Amino acid sequence: MTFLYIIFLLLGFIIVLALAAPKKYHLERTIIINKPLTEVFNYIKHIKNQDHWSPWKKKDPNMDQEFFGEDGTIGFIAKWNGNKDVGEGEQEIKNIVENSRLDSELRFLKPWKSTSDAFIIVNEVSSDSTEVTWGFSGNNKVPMNIMMLFFNMEKTVGKDFKEGLESLKSVLEKK
Repeated sequence: MTFLYIIFLLLGFIIVLALAAPKKYHLERTIIINKPLTEVFNYIKHIKNQDHWSPWKKKDPNMDQEFFGEDGTIGFIAKWNGNKDVGEGEQEIKNIVENSRLDSELRFLKPWKSTSDAFIIVNEVSSDSTEVTWGFSGNNKVPMNIMMLFFNMEKTVGKDFKEGLESLKSVLEKK
């Protein structure tokens, strides 16, 4: 009988954690790049250019990559399979609003399956500077959302986004 009480207590604890854990996530970072908006947008809308500024490419410069479709257009897919730091997945361009935003879907396969909506938004600050906001959002499915109680996405992924935007700024401002 004690065994059943322990099982029910554990199940109850898991249910409470699943109810309390975040069901959604959203993360974004912003930087100002000293280049005209059209130049910045024409660069970022090409997913292959992420190889020059992505923090994950730096974590595994030898990751296997495959590309399908025409880069910089809706439907283009970039697949990757890398080390434990980058995992395996794919990114598909879902929407392009010229000189405004790029929306893509990130489908992670390893280390765990999940889907996120990613975006890059550009806004003109002046004729020769552009604000770039890079982010992603999605849903944490129960019971996987319990992991989010112990994982600081702001600190971990936010640091990567900040690093990536700083690299993007460096790459574009050297051009």
